[in-house]
Amino acid sequence: MSIVEGDLLHTVETGSISASRRFWGRVALWLSAIWFMASFVLQAVHEFGWSDWGFANWRPVLYAYFIWAVVLCVTRVVIYGEAGKKALFVLPAALFVVSMVVFPLLFAFWIGFSDWNLASSTGRRFNGLDNVRRMISDPFYANALFNMILYCLAIAVEYAIAFGLALLLNQEIIARKFWRVTFLMPLMLSPVAVSWMVGKSMLETRFGPIARMARWLGWENPSFFGEPLTARLSIMIMDAWTFIPFMMIMLLAGLQALSREVLEAAEVDGATKWQRFWQVIFPLMLPVSVTAVMIRIIFKLKLADIIITVTSGGPGGATDSVTSFIYREYRDRSNVGYGTLLALVYLVIIVVGMTGLMKISDRIVKRMTGRL
Repeated sequence: MSIVEGDLLHTVETGSISASRRFWGRVALWLSAIWFMASFVLQAVHEFGWSDWGFANWRPVLYAYFIWAVVLCVTRVVIYGEAGKKALFVLPAALFVVSMVVFPLLFAFWIGFSDWNLASSTGRRFNGLDNVRRMISDPFYANALFNMILYCLAIAVEYAIAFGLALLLNQEIIARKFWRVTFLMPLMLSPVAVSWMVGKSMLETRFGPIARMARWLGWENPSFFGEPLTARLSIMIMDAWTFIPFMMIMLLAGLQALSREVLEAAEVDGATKWQRFWQVIFPLMLPVSVTAVMIRIIFKLKLADIIITVTSGGPGGATDSVTSFIYREYRDRSNVGYGTLLALVYLVIIVVGMTGLMKISDRIVKRMTGRL
């Protein structure tokens, strides 16, 4: 008997599965599913206050889901045999994603439409669209969204600086390796460390070295965080100083991967340095540039640590990002329900915005690279 024939003896095909085995497999699957759905609906009705029947918390529902997930995986093999085993390569991972992503998201929606202040003795209660109305009329949240637009627009300047540094470090300059390591050092620091080192020390109004230099240059009362405009610019500069090396190293890797033959051919054709950059290097670098900018936008959308450490959103919320504003809603006001709704709305804005931006950038890259 060959090895292949021996393996076939252990293969359970769909046609060789008995009807009773399929029947009991489906019964077990339906019973576990009914148990899970019944416990979920019962607890949901209890939480909304429509019934006194329910559990003390959602833990029994979690146990019911876990049992249903195990039964679902086992019954795939019981009912479908060898074909069911193939599903086990994907099904456990999908169920894990549902339990760790979908359920918490649904739970967040449930919290977002409720009045839940941890400082209140009444606990959580459903308040319908009150949080939505409050969000629409909240000037501080609107200001935080406006600040995020400004912070994201500043990435264009960061990208230009990073590209210039990458072009410089790609040349045969003296101590090139030393300068590469030097420019990467800000990326090695924690944003909180940068906040204390730069924002709390170097930019300190009375004794900070930068403030002293500003007074020496003629600025009588230098205050980097006392006015909205200067405070925003200071936050942008500190954040840019931390993350420009990230884009620089990605762009430098892209420059080193460019074909030398193409660049030499452009030089032989008589193209100037500017023409080689704008018509050859820049279009070829667009895929890397888009990737670097997209990742930078993702980091920028999470900007909070520098703002919380240095200004706490001040003066008057002028430097607040959405993330820092939501953080202060939780920490300072203990407003879990309203803060959760703000986070959900911000999540929707990010998903829609990033999807549209990726489609637009993909069209631009195809158009620019198609000209080469």
